[in-house]
Amino acid sequence: MNEVFLDIETIKCQQSEPLREFLTRTIKPPKTMSLPASIVAWHKDKKADAVQDVIDGTGLDGALGQVVCIGYQLPAMDAPGAICHMHEGDLLNHFNDVLNTIPANMHSASTVVGHNVINFDVRFLYQRYIVNGIRPHPIINAAAQSKWGDKCYDTVTQFSGMKGTISLDKLCFALGIDGKGGFTWQDVLPAMLAGRFDDVAAYCKHDVAITKLVYERMRFLS
Repeated sequence: MNEVFLDIETIKCQQSEPLREFLTRTIKPPKTMSLPASIVAWHKDKKADAVQDVIDGTGLDGALGQVVCIGYQLPAMDAPGAICHMHEGDLLNHFNDVLNTIPANMHSASTVVGHNVINFDVRFLYQRYIVNGIRPHPIINAAAQSKWGDKCYDTVTQFSGMKGTISLDKLCFALGIDGKGGFTWQDVLPAMLAGRFDDVAAYCKHDVAITKLVYERMRFLS
C-alpha cells in the first residue's frame, strides 16, 4: 500500500460581511417555532445571534470555511511536512505540487490515511478545490470518490465503524501513544492571525505523526 498520511487545519470564513449579508437574507427561525409573534420576536432578538453562530461554525463547513494548513507524510519521507498559508489557492496548488512528487504510475495505488479523513479532511479539501477553481490532485480526487476503506484508510471508521466515533487523543491513549499536546484546533485561528504559522504547522505535523503511529498499530505493523 502506498500511504499518504494527511491532516488539515481549517478556520472559519474570513469574508464574514458578505456571508453575514447572505445569511441575513436566507436564515430562518427554527422549524419548531410556529406562532407569528414568536417568529417576529426571533427576527428582532435572535436572528443576529443565529447568523453569528453559523459564521463561527464555518471552520467545519467546506463550502464556507478555509484550509490554512495541510500536513502530510508521503512514502519517501522520514518525517511529516506541512504547508501553512492564509492564501488558500496558493496552499492548494502547492499541495498538488507535493503530491506530484509521487510518480504518476503510483497515483492509483495510493491510499490517503488520516483520522476522520473520510468525513472531514478529504471532503473539506475536495470542496475547497472546487470553490477555488483548482483541479484536485488525482490522489485526492480518488479518495473523495472512494467508499469505506477504498483509497482512504480512516482510523476513526476502521476502529469504531461507520457510525462510531473516537477522538485521536482517546485512541492514542488506548494504544499507549503520546497524544496531541497543549495546542488545540481552537488555537489555530488566533495563531494564524498573529502570523504564528510555524506553530500551526508544528501542530499539524504532530497530528500526522501520531496518526501514522496509530495506523501502524492498527495494521499490526509495529
